[in-house]
Amino acid sequence: MKMASSSAQLDQPHLCFQSWIAQQQADLEELLQALTIYKGDDTHLNLIVEKNIQHFQEYTEKRSILARENATSFFAPSWCTSLENSFLWIAGCRPSLAIRLVYSLCGSELEAQLNEFLQGVRKGNLGELSARQLSLVNDLQCRTIREEEKLSTQMASLQEDIADQPLLTKANEYGLIGASIEHVDTTLDEHALALAGILEEADKLRLSTLKELINILTPLQAADLLVAAKKLHLSIHEWGKRRDRHHGRP
Repeated sequence: MKMASSSAQLDQPHLCFQSWIAQQQADLEELLQALTIYKGDDTHLNLIVEKNIQHFQEYTEKRSILARENATSFFAPSWCTSLENSFLWIAGCRPSLAIRLVYSLCGSELEAQLNEFLQGVRKGNLGELSARQLSLVNDLQCRTIREEEKLSTQMASLQEDIADQPLLTKANEYGLIGASIEHVDTTLDEHALALAGILEEADKLRLSTLKELINILTPLQAADLLVAAKKLHLSIHEWGKRRDRHHGRP
């Protein structure tokens, strides 16, 4: 019974991620349906956008709890593809990525509808960000990048700890490489807790950046952004699985 319980506990981060992927797909379908029937009434669209943000917040809260038990698994997740892992920043995407996505969508959508725009036709999507919105997005980007740099510095310090006391001393003292030593296990547990802490801070930044970005945008623009973000995430997940199968990875 103990072995089964332990195995179930170890599988929880994987199950959490699988559940999140399924939630992403369900949220994407609901957003696309809402955009299809959108007639200018922002009330319904705004409720769906808020529900999407709530789902992301619930996901980060679950990750925070699970990371306190097994933080290191989130920094090299076996449940993600090799492609997904190559993009990771502190166990997830960079918070500023959402802002970069806004700029990319703004440019591509404006170019796609340029003729209509010049004729006075307005669609209200991300191709039509106002000067004030662009200024607010730029300010958010600057602040977010500064916070990312602080967390990156903290992460670098944690990574450099491997060469410091007491791990270096214990590695040199004992003849049997990798031997289980209570003091070393305690130190590694402390390291894992520190990783859990920085993961939680990174997730808070991801969430707060997204919330602030959504507040800058109109409900239609916010839905436009969320659809693109989910399509990108789900596509990278599927592309990664295909590439892993091609290279003989399970």
